[in-house]
Amino acid sequence: MSWNNPLEWVSQHLSVDVGIDLGTANTLVCARDRGIILNEPSVVAVKKGTNEVLLDGTAVGYRAKEMMGKTPGEIEAIRPLRHGVIANPKVTEKMLRYFINKVQDGPRWVKPRVVIAVPVGITAVERRAVINATERAGARDVYLIPEPMAAGVGCDLPVTEPRGSLIVDIGGGTTEIAVLSLAGIVKATSLRIAGDEMDDAVVSHLRRNHNLMIGVISAERVKLTVGSAWAMDEELSYVVSGRDSITGLPRSATVTSIEIREALAHPVRLICEAIRGQLELAPPEISADLVESGLVLVGGGSLLHKLPEAIEDYLGLPVRMGDDPLTAVARGTGVVLNKLEIFKDVLGTEEDL
Repeated sequence: MSWNNPLEWVSQHLSVDVGIDLGTANTLVCARDRGIILNEPSVVAVKKGTNEVLLDGTAVGYRAKEMMGKTPGEIEAIRPLRHGVIANPKVTEKMLRYFINKVQDGPRWVKPRVVIAVPVGITAVERRAVINATERAGARDVYLIPEPMAAGVGCDLPVTEPRGSLIVDIGGGTTEIAVLSLAGIVKATSLRIAGDEMDDAVVSHLRRNHNLMIGVISAERVKLTVGSAWAMDEELSYVVSGRDSITGLPRSATVTSIEIREALAHPVRLICEAIRGQLELAPPEISADLVESGLVLVGGGSLLHKLPEAIEDYLGLPVRMGDDPLTAVARGTGVVLNKLEIFKDVLGTEEDL
């Protein structure tokens, strides 16, 4: 580094370069050589009708999620991302700035390099929105990497070798499906059916079959407690509380894992069909590799009970859960920070737009 630009030298040597999994439901930050250093909900509490963040700009993440569905009329807790892409740029920028500042140990004027994971189906306009929001939030350089590639790297799959790997990342807003080989994407798709749609299916089921109205937080709790994609070894029941859609009064109802499985059958089937679609497009030699290596599942949505068994039955391929599936994408971005040259062909920057 030239001594003619000391500020840039200081920035590169004092900044904490980070990888970010900017998810619809949660945002995770991975620092180079330090691992996951932040994991919080992608939720921001704002004054209704404005982009002004509450509590001196700190009503972000867990603090904001606690407010969801419980705010007075002048306040709303929102998710600034929808289906993995930015729906509210200004609020996303403020959320990113809060998270980046929270993990920076050095001076606030020292700007980090950021590798940020995005859906494979993202458009040029959406890519620019992510880069602009991240730069305004305090990043020096921004690199975009497809989520499934980051997930494959995070799971230590042989993505740089001449072997086929199939990764399925079921997040909150999207399901990312990709066949990877030689540090590139052979075939991939981004399906807007994921954890949020499963939660919606639970909400609809309770309203239709029990005349009970519940929020998405309660629906997620039902899904994670008694939801499944395949018959369970021991079927379960769960008491869920909400508002009676007829009387308008609070009450509870008991739901079973069998009925919740039926409610989730449609989104699960759509995910299975999308995986099959990518397999049908893969080259024969890649298909031969996948007979042995099978499919790796990551993401919060993959934690649905018995999901690997359901996908394996549908596809006839071995299915396994990736190590620590909730953090796979974020861990992958942290690895890519040290190997930018290897993954340069799949990394996007502002210069590419």
